[in-house]
Amino acid sequence: MNSNALITVDHVNKHFGPHHVLRDVTTHFDAGKVTVILGASGSGKSTLLRMLNRLETHDSGRIVVDGIEVNDNHAALDKLRAEVGMVFQQFNLFPHLTVLDNVTLAPRRVRKMDRAAAEARALELIDRVGLKAHAHKHPFQLSGGQQQRVAIARSLAMQPKVLLFDEPTSALDPEMVKEVLDVMKGLAKTGMTMLVVTHEMGFAREVADRVLFLDQGCIAADAPPAQFFGAQDNERIRSFLGQIAH
Repeated sequence: MNSNALITVDHVNKHFGPHHVLRDVTTHFDAGKVTVILGASGSGKSTLLRMLNRLETHDSGRIVVDGIEVNDNHAALDKLRAEVGMVFQQFNLFPHLTVLDNVTLAPRRVRKMDRAAAEARALELIDRVGLKAHAHKHPFQLSGGQQQRVAIARSLAMQPKVLLFDEPTSALDPEMVKEVLDVMKGLAKTGMTMLVVTHEMGFAREVADRVLFLDQGCIAADAPPAQFFGAQDNERIRSFLGQIAH
């Protein structure tokens, strides 16, 4: 395996009952790179992502994130989750807290930052995602796109080594997708390590360093975007791209 990898996945298997969701998956993810993970529904892409911070357990094989073995050791798990940020389809903001309080909660509780430092950092991040004027609003006062940008700011507040995005635009109205993707593009330019499960092919072409295609729990392709979207000789991938394009 690559010794410079930030994340190593080694012969990982996962079953849900009789369904073999991930089949002996081996790969690695380097620091500072953006990987887009594609595949049809049920191919295992979200399961793979969720395993990296132990939201889903693996049955066999090994996952190591920034030197931390991903297992049920509680101390290691706490350390892991401080290093790995995750942005979900649904924004999972606390409805009773303001934008500012949503973003400061984890740094204060987990990283033990004092309120003033946490709020100063949070305001910088809220401004970075274009929501400075909304810092004291509650989630219900925001659009879906704005809530997702708050969720990204909240993940960044923990200063993670890697950000995982699980279909971050799929719950949004089409006109809100661009504002979220623009924030993600800006993050990529800063060198943030990002793993993104998405159906946004334009984002994959423009921003990804690498495209990973999962098919029935296996890695069917692992290539730079130009190669992946170019002359594609894999029939499953051609079919997938044809469906997405229409």
